[in-house]
Amino acid sequence: MNLRLIALATVLTIPAAAQQLTVPAVSGLPPAAHQAAESINPEHMRAHVHFLALDLLEGRGPGTRGDQLAAEYIATQFALNGLTPAGDGGSWFQKVPLYAVHTLEDKTTFSFAPSSGAPISLAYNTDIVSKNQTGQPSADIDAPIVFVGYGIHAPEYNWDDYAGIDLKGKIALVIVNEPPSDDEKFFKGKTLTYYGRWTYKYEEAARRGAVGVLIIHRTDLASYGWQVVRDSQIIEKSYLQGDPLATLRAAAWIQHDVAQKLFDAAGMGKMDELIDKAGKPGFHAVELPIRLKGHIESRVRRYNSTNVVAKVPGAASGSNAVFYTAHYDHLGIDPNAKGDGIYNGAADNGTGCGILIEMARAVAQSKQRPPHDMYFAAVTAEEQGLLGSQYLGMHPPVPAGQITLDLNYDMLLPIGIPRSVTLGGAERINFWPTVQSVAKDFDLKLQPDPTPGAGHYYRSDHFSLARVGIPSFSVDQGELFEGHDESWGRAQAEDYVAHHYHQPSDEYDPKWDFRGNAKLAQFGFVLGWLASEQPMPIEWQPGDEFEAARKKSQ
Repeated sequence: MNLRLIALATVLTIPAAAQQLTVPAVSGLPPAAHQAAESINPEHMRAHVHFLALDLLEGRGPGTRGDQLAAEYIATQFALNGLTPAGDGGSWFQKVPLYAVHTLEDKTTFSFAPSSGAPISLAYNTDIVSKNQTGQPSADIDAPIVFVGYGIHAPEYNWDDYAGIDLKGKIALVIVNEPPSDDEKFFKGKTLTYYGRWTYKYEEAARRGAVGVLIIHRTDLASYGWQVVRDSQIIEKSYLQGDPLATLRAAAWIQHDVAQKLFDAAGMGKMDELIDKAGKPGFHAVELPIRLKGHIESRVRRYNSTNVVAKVPGAASGSNAVFYTAHYDHLGIDPNAKGDGIYNGAADNGTGCGILIEMARAVAQSKQRPPHDMYFAAVTAEEQGLLGSQYLGMHPPVPAGQITLDLNYDMLLPIGIPRSVTLGGAERINFWPTVQSVAKDFDLKLQPDPTPGAGHYYRSDHFSLARVGIPSFSVDQGELFEGHDESWGRAQAEDYVAHHYHQPSDEYDPKWDFRGNAKLAQFGFVLGWLASEQPMPIEWQPGDEFEAARKKSQ
């Protein structure tokens, strides 16, 4: 059957009648927009999630048949609902070129080579794990190691671990996370900034011409054990073709005890004392009398996936465009699984896609056009490292400076009507007072991120747009739901993470209650409409880490 006919056949099964939710009166929202928001239908979302989570779609792994089916389905829904294509060449699709790297462990070797004394061999998986980001099947390394502390250059905090060091052709040895602090004005205290993310450390070293990075793992600093690092490296890792920062021949992690052997060979003393000194002002990078030698062999697979991008033209164009995003990919099929090996990804992120498609319909069929253009993007390869949204941020359909806000939806459990939301990052933009006001109108308590040190802001697709300057955040349900206390909501989330997150059991459940997803879609609809009405583009708060990128884009 033609892919578009499959999608059409599915949409025709959507129930005609469904329980819909009342939208509260919101100051500044036109009556036609209020009516359009109230048209958002939870049963429409159910139908979309049901289809996207079918075994037919084979887990929606990027570059697979199931990936293509999902993209065609979403594009068809956009077309049926009256949106216009905003992808490549007037199509619905934005091609995302990718390559996947799998390190061949039995053919990969690493060692430390001191200027005097015997080399120190490193056992792969036990002592070190690594990826060759270049996309080449093999690479050789013989380069000096430079200890650069946390590997951070943060002018807004008067911090530069690279001061006075030329890193070109060398290996950066860095500490996981960022300098510890209780001061909210210094690396935001206990809240992780992007400077602490391992992805930043790779990118900053690559900008400075390094050929490799060794991240020192220490469980208390990382907040996860070595097994998590190891398991994330034994599988394929995908990269964007043409990414100017994916240039490291060794994007690597080493064990805490292995790093101590390195410092012992360099005659530098106890590593934990050096880590403590590196987190205080006055630290200076130092080149060690030791080289990293390595041979890395990889299996490389090149493939394409697609973002699905649609537009609802506004009453005016050229500025204050609003974006809505959700990733449609998941983990595909495990060919070695015994039993069910399809990772259906119903909650993650069929739910976000259901919200995106239904919100797009409501905006497109509103009796009044939005004040400015609105874009709806279902992005690919989120599970591979936010790659689809990264490509969208690098190649937006309109310049980033003309986009006033991105609202992202990712994994919202359909378990009832929320009375709270977590909007990490919304407080960082000058639209925050409006967000607070609309949340109050919707009877949604604003709950802070319960684990600020985990860096959740940098782990979903809104971040890809934030890093090019676009004010962005995700709309996430909190722990408080109608008819229950917060402990019940927390228990539901914990149960999902323990038993279904990134598991084949993340499947569609006909007992799911999509009214809560509809409420959060209505909440996002109203926020986006009011953002589009703003007389001036939304900006980051002064001093925010993305403020410079915003100014550069305008």
